[in-house]
Amino acid sequence: MLIFSQLLAGVGLAAGITVGALLVQDMVGSTSSAGIPAALFTLGSALAAVLIGRVSQKSGRRHGLAAGYCVGSLGGAGVLLAVATNNIPLLFVSLFIYGSGTAANFQARYAGADLADPAYRGRAISIVLIATTLGAVLGPNLVEWSGGLAHALDLRSLAGPFILSTITYALAGLAVLLLLRPDPLIVARTIASKKSEETSDRSPKTHNSRLLYIGAGALVISQMVMIAIMTMTPIHMLGHGASLGAAGLVISIHIAGMFLPSPLSGMLVDRIGEKWVLVLGSLTMLTAGFLAAFAPADSLILLALALAFLGLGWNFTLVAGSAMVTHAAPLEMRASMQGKVDSATALAGAAGGMSSGFILVATSYATLSLLSGLLALLILPMLLIRKTSRMQPEGAATLRT
Repeated sequence: MLIFSQLLAGVGLAAGITVGALLVQDMVGSTSSAGIPAALFTLGSALAAVLIGRVSQKSGRRHGLAAGYCVGSLGGAGVLLAVATNNIPLLFVSLFIYGSGTAANFQARYAGADLADPAYRGRAISIVLIATTLGAVLGPNLVEWSGGLAHALDLRSLAGPFILSTITYALAGLAVLLLLRPDPLIVARTIASKKSEETSDRSPKTHNSRLLYIGAGALVISQMVMIAIMTMTPIHMLGHGASLGAAGLVISIHIAGMFLPSPLSGMLVDRIGEKWVLVLGSLTMLTAGFLAAFAPADSLILLALALAFLGLGWNFTLVAGSAMVTHAAPLEMRASMQGKVDSATALAGAAGGMSSGFILVATSYATLSLLSGLLALLILPMLLIRKTSRMQPEGAATLRT
């Protein structure tokens, strides 16, 4: 059921984001406004991640994810209303709300790990991510069809993908609410509680702060690095005479690298451990930064290879970091902690995207890529953080350390 909802949500995620910048540019009439949708998506996603985490912690994954998807659908409907009435303020507010769907889409990976055996948790997370990939690949291919639908409804053609995302987010929310039974987080808590009663374990439990800091830090750093290079690569290519199609191809290869290797990442996490996969992710992103820096601007192959490595490194850290956060957080606090981590990750991505433009203008694409690649190396010293733990209320889940 979770895989089906992720497939639907992936379609909505990709379809809306694909044309968001173009829609705002068309309505506002300014090229400089094209970056607004990404900022609004990200900020909305950051806030929603915290709220989804809190709802999930209190009422279970089913209610948290369903609420996130339905609010995202409401945002998509608001975009359509803004287009129909040519209301720019409503458009911006709706794009912010639309970010909730993105947050729910990523929070679902944690639901896949709630009931998984710790030895197979990496693969459980990767299965959910690969389902998102299938939807994300399908979404952009429906842009032209949905544009025709919007035209038939007397709307701008660029609003078409938001018709699609409004429907798919609503269906994903409905599917999760009605069919994600029993709730994986609630079941996991029940199992942990029964085990505690059977063993008469009344001692205070701990959570592993070291694992939590490392996992969260890796997710934050990798998101910042990935967004910084990815955002400026099309601009770099177009500024040196590349076609829009060539830039689009490079980004498509990058997105494939972000999600398609998920089964490999999950398998590696389960076999060699999260720490070594984080090392792989850090070094892969460093390699991507150097490749991007020294690749000629007219070399489609080398830039595509650099962005593929960037996506692969990001995927390594996403799966390993997510598994590490899940291992470290006690069940009584797991969902809320995961929401806060995803919120910090989203904000880091926004910071990376905004700062990358200034760095590019002040220096060069090569400098930006080198700095980003070197930033990825900060994950390595984090692995040396001393082991610490904190006391948790009675009944918290026993953790793997």
